[in-house]
Amino acid sequence: MKHKYSNNLTFAYILNNKRYLYKPDNKFVLHLHPLKNEAKYLHLKETVSLSIPLILTQIGHIITGMVDTIFLGKLGKTEQAAGILSNNLFVIVLVFSIGMSYVLTPAVTDAHVNKNEKEKASLFKNALFINSVLGILLFIVLFFLSGVLEYMQQPADVVTLAIPFFDVLIFSIIPVSLFFVCKQYTEGLGNTRAAMYISVAGNIINVILNYGLIYGKAGLPEMGYMGSCWATFIARVFMGAGSLIFLFNHKSVNSFAVYFKEAKLNALHFWQLLKDGLASALQFTFEVAAFAISGLMAGVFGKEQIDGHGIALSLAAFTYMFASGIGSATTIRVGKYYAMNDLHNVRLAIKTSYKSVIITMGIMALLFISFNTVLPSIFTNDKEIISIASTLLLYAALFQLFDGTQVTAIGILRGLEDYKFPTYIAFIGYWVIALPLCYLFAFTFNYQVYGVWLGLSVGLGFVALALYFRIKNLIKLKTVISLQNKG
Repeated sequence: MKHKYSNNLTFAYILNNKRYLYKPDNKFVLHLHPLKNEAKYLHLKETVSLSIPLILTQIGHIITGMVDTIFLGKLGKTEQAAGILSNNLFVIVLVFSIGMSYVLTPAVTDAHVNKNEKEKASLFKNALFINSVLGILLFIVLFFLSGVLEYMQQPADVVTLAIPFFDVLIFSIIPVSLFFVCKQYTEGLGNTRAAMYISVAGNIINVILNYGLIYGKAGLPEMGYMGSCWATFIARVFMGAGSLIFLFNHKSVNSFAVYFKEAKLNALHFWQLLKDGLASALQFTFEVAAFAISGLMAGVFGKEQIDGHGIALSLAAFTYMFASGIGSATTIRVGKYYAMNDLHNVRLAIKTSYKSVIITMGIMALLFISFNTVLPSIFTNDKEIISIASTLLLYAALFQLFDGTQVTAIGILRGLEDYKFPTYIAFIGYWVIALPLCYLFAFTFNYQVYGVWLGLSVGLGFVALALYFRIKNLIKLKTVISLQNKG
């Protein structure tokens, strides 16, 4: 121990690299903020520690679609286009379901910080009910709407294969909804590894079953391209069931379980999760739906442009998951400090996350530029498709920083329990700005699929900047309110 300063009233000292202020007259010790450089290091260390399992989990979900695309590409460009078209439409409802569950994390973090096990049980039961009912409703709606694919001006042979593929894929929305409720609950406790392990196991199952069911290996039936969607469905059932079993039985996360039976569906938690969940779901859906519609625009120009667009989008979605993992880690960290009313560390967590995602996505942009002609060849041997995808990867490199910072900003605002304004920003950015520009560049200026990606880049840039200024103004407002309360 060494003294920093002292007098007859107070003295401060440093012990184990932490600063303390001792006031003998009041007989208490106040823990001060760590030294500046130490604080930055601790925030970076904790952000990286939380982010890595989250990134691996997020990558796991995108790899499911990428594995399907790779296997289908070996069968032919029509089968690959059918899988891409089906996944592009399915991902809209998938992301809506995921967005509904995301609001559970900051709510659970708050209850966990305050050691309120009964509230944690109530939050989980209400979230489980909401997302289960939502999953069933989405499945019913999609089942009766699959025929709409015939009216989307896509190549006829692609649509013929896509409809049965899509009809199987939509069954997986129910187990996926269950998985994400469990995932967001455990992340609210600061446990980011459980979902990672389950996700990795699910993807291993998906790869094995894709190979076995498509080609009829290991005693499995030979189903051709339909084997891919059944493999995805079975893997997602495993993930949903596995996460529920883990949550109720593993001692690291099941402290709420003794209160689960007595927990009730109550208006307070039900409407809080539903209201905030819908806002969160719409944020994600506005973006993903815009990308899905852009895929339909690409489809107007032929199956080669569908495949090129789908391959480039799969790779961009892969790198996006790195930023998404950082954003989810930021939600946990900002949510924890916000629950403690510690705005100093809220600011440090925000700065650390922004720096981390800018560096990460900057590296991804360089990789896309350096290997733009190599990466598409993983998915197909068709030279025309590789040429289209390699050019689109240069556009993807252009918006890597925008895409990364906007998803991190959404994570920050979730931690601050701000859902309404980001929803408005997402709607304006993707539906008022991006989609009209996609149409203008693709059809009016005849840039085709390249015009679609140019329009998306402009929309992403607007959203990233608008969310940054929203965070900046919100922190200023909460600082003023905090000072007034202390006064």
